[in-house]
Amino acid sequence: MDKEIAEFGDFKYAYMILNKKDLMETVITSSYPSQWIDIYKERNYQCIDPVVLCALQRVSPFPWDESTPINPSLKPSDIFSHAKNYNITTGYTFVLHDHDHNLAMLTLTLNDNKAIDIEGQIHPNKARLQMLLANVHERITTRHRETARNNRDNSSVEKDPLTTRENEVLYWASMGKTYQEIAIILDVKIRTIKFHIGNIVKKMGVTNARHAIRLRAEWQLVKPITR
Repeated sequence: MDKEIAEFGDFKYAYMILNKKDLMETVITSSYPSQWIDIYKERNYQCIDPVVLCALQRVSPFPWDESTPINPSLKPSDIFSHAKNYNITTGYTFVLHDHDHNLAMLTLTLNDNKAIDIEGQIHPNKARLQMLLANVHERITTRHRETARNNRDNSSVEKDPLTTRENEVLYWASMGKTYQEIAIILDVKIRTIKFHIGNIVKKMGVTNARHAIRLRAEWQLVKPITR
């Protein structure tokens, strides 16, 4: 995306896909400093980020100063103070909601000394940037669908790409169990369940666990694990 974003100015960007049913399932592609992305993921900031919470309730693009009143009780100062260390102080976010219950976001930011001009730079290109988000999101989700289709065509019960433990995790998720409940059932830590879900999503070429469950159900591969 770097080349496409560069056509609009000297922006840093973050493209995010979030499962609206479970914000823990988040994919981020960004030109932000990798250290900041690591912190954001490690602390699951997407669950309390006022920009994300605002985007969940919007269909139109918005500057960050419109996002802070969404839920003042969340005290987002920690997020913003950490972000400021990486020259991320203000931004503008474009929003898209897709048919798979995903929220896609494209956020643009400028360096600290240029932040005051961000709305002025974005305004003439708002329509084109919104279309860019739609095109990028469709490109990525199409790629995921093609990967999933190839996996479906090549998979069989004898040649299942998922491990026994991954099948267990997905089975319990399909029964409506939360990550915490699955961790108790399987006697493992929650982070282990998240790790398996991440592997499942990657192997199946889908965007979230909900999509993985639906595909596995279509393939008749969501079954109780017998030992």
